[in-house]
Amino acid sequence: MKITFSNPAQPTKGIAVVFSAERGKWSDSAAKLDTKLKGALKRAAKASRFEGKRGQTMTVLAPTGSNLERVLCVGVGKPGDMTFENMTELGGKVFAALKGAGTAAAVCADAFDKSSLKAADVAAAISYGALLRAYKFEKYKGKEKQSKDPVIGSMAVHCQGAPAAKSRYAKLAKIADGVYFTRDLVSEPPNILYPAEFAKRLKRDLTKLGVKVTIMGEAQMRKLGMGSLLSVGDGSARESQMVVMEYNGLPAAKKKGSQPISFIGKGVCFDTGGISLKPAGGMEDMKWDMGGAGVVSGLMKALAGRKAKCHVIGAVGLVENMPDGNATRPGDIVESMSGQTIEILNTDAEGRLVLCDVLHYVNEKYKPQFMVDLATLTGAIIIALGAERAGLFSNNDKLSERLFDAGEAMNERIWRFPLGKEYDKDLDTDAADMRNIGGGRGAGSITAAQFLQRFVGDTPWAHLDIAGVTWSKKDSAVVPRGGTAFGVRMLDRFVADHYE
Repeated sequence: MKITFSNPAQPTKGIAVVFSAERGKWSDSAAKLDTKLKGALKRAAKASRFEGKRGQTMTVLAPTGSNLERVLCVGVGKPGDMTFENMTELGGKVFAALKGAGTAAAVCADAFDKSSLKAADVAAAISYGALLRAYKFEKYKGKEKQSKDPVIGSMAVHCQGAPAAKSRYAKLAKIADGVYFTRDLVSEPPNILYPAEFAKRLKRDLTKLGVKVTIMGEAQMRKLGMGSLLSVGDGSARESQMVVMEYNGLPAAKKKGSQPISFIGKGVCFDTGGISLKPAGGMEDMKWDMGGAGVVSGLMKALAGRKAKCHVIGAVGLVENMPDGNATRPGDIVESMSGQTIEILNTDAEGRLVLCDVLHYVNEKYKPQFMVDLATLTGAIIIALGAERAGLFSNNDKLSERLFDAGEAMNERIWRFPLGKEYDKDLDTDAADMRNIGGGRGAGSITAAQFLQRFVGDTPWAHLDIAGVTWSKKDSAVVPRGGTAFGVRMLDRFVADHYE
């Protein structure tokens, strides 16, 4: 979808999009268009009880004599409540309302009295939201099977301060590139996106943005002592990989010796459960058990794409968890890179076995300011939070608060859970330093986080369990159903607010 920006102008063809605040307070452009249409908008609003509440829409067929096809009227709610983020969501709703139009759309973006947003802000936000919502994944459908809805031909956005709107949107589009990258990775079928292919795509797509991408195979990881990560892929014909991505956008004078921030992702490209085999029903969903690695990859693309002024390490452990004669058995004991030994009682609790070695590696090699890991780690977090929030676990209050605030701002919400010795002791076992699951059914997400905490030392650390929010079966404002890329925009905001 092509989006262009220009100075205010009355739409003359296609579909016009105009806005209204509550209680019939039309924007300047809407009022002018209504005059041109001889009051058609106000009459339609009265008849259909369109009141300008945020998210409310009304479509009006253009009267005879106009070259317009129709007018889409969109409510922004109370002007004092307008924020860039909720206007972004409104942009997604605008796209959804226009989807299938197959013609040009002209959006008249205006400022409203009592709103802190300028017209350029509204224009950039609406455009960004439309772009996020426009994503679709149909590459494996034949042409005759692809969506029959014609896309919007183009979207021209008219506003005061068009150059400023265009400039702001250009940076936002780079974040959207990261979101799209994550959604693509998560949506790929597992026969296509196995560990080596995942690593190849990171090298191909990120290197050209100035990201240093290092790929390690099994031989290198074995030399490092990553017995925990490697045990997960023992049953697969596909070789496990670890990919480390480094981006340093700091000014030249500050690059040398800078302490990076770091993000670590679980990348189980397909999870059968291993010898502890999952039920067949729903196993196809386990293609997105690499969602954490997908988010870290998309975040690196977003940061590098918009030339963020920060030093970032992204690291992902990529494996396939398959059952065969070489697969890890329940009862096996492995040694992690940290030297701690792990008794594996359930091979379907594999994500933590991957993450613990990557966390230790990043901590030891890069001495980061903090580590944030993301993983579709436990079904228990879905029981606790559903599909509305991700779970947050952390050893640092300041880090937790910053992540929480970024999540609230971007509507990618998280909720903090407790950690403590009473949960940690549930991992103790007679046979090794720890076992990979707790002793009962309770607190499964917490004991998983406690396991990871044993590998982070004193470094500030946060774990985001995104099992419930990585894939959606329904559309939302800026997220079409499918891979959500939950976390990319939140973490980009988190970095922008505190580490640039």
